[in-house]
Amino acid sequence: MKAMILAAGRGERLRPLTDSIPKPLVKINKKPLIQYHIENLARIGVQDIVINIAWLGDKIIQTLGSGEQWGVRLHYSHEDTALETGGGIKYALPLLGDDPFLVINGDIFIDKLPCIPVLEKNQLAYIWLVDNPEHNVKGDFCLFHNMVSGAENNKLTFAGIGLYCPSLFLQCERVRFPLGPLLKANMEQGAIFGEHMKTYWCDVGTIERLNRLEKKLIDK
Repeated sequence: MKAMILAAGRGERLRPLTDSIPKPLVKINKKPLIQYHIENLARIGVQDIVINIAWLGDKIIQTLGSGEQWGVRLHYSHEDTALETGGGIKYALPLLGDDPFLVINGDIFIDKLPCIPVLEKNQLAYIWLVDNPEHNVKGDFCLFHNMVSGAENNKLTFAGIGLYCPSLFLQCERVRFPLGPLLKANMEQGAIFGEHMKTYWCDVGTIERLNRLEKKLIDK
């Protein structure tokens, strides 16, 4: 199985840190955020990891190199301007191949990756949801018997981790598009499944959350 780390975003809410470094290289406890993902992927046996880059992308390549030091192979998908989550994945499909692949948002932190299932024929995606954090109290999607929907009751927050079938992205003709609406459209067809993830998760989207996460790791 191959994996992709979404790392092309500008990171506006983390400025001024992201004025000089790309968001995935922001350090937490003296280690770049993206390195935690690479190490977690290596632990579950993923050997090929695609990273999409745009803003200050050369710095990501200079820092991470080929991935040899973690026992993985890193492949870079160069975007002239960030193509958003869905567009970035679609653009990288030639590097990801024909089989289902795992995608992780580059601006989240998790202790460890969940167990990765095998997609069944009727499943275009399997995503992970978490308890709603204080910055997203209304949640994103509803989960019922492992089927994900946009129902209004008992919503959970999308963790930014998903297993996707390549054909999901071929449905969209646009070059630049977000992932959320694509998932919602296919939820109506009963093609999006998932589970409630209980491991520690943090959306490292602001300086405040970054500092809070670093304190938590130092105090462990």
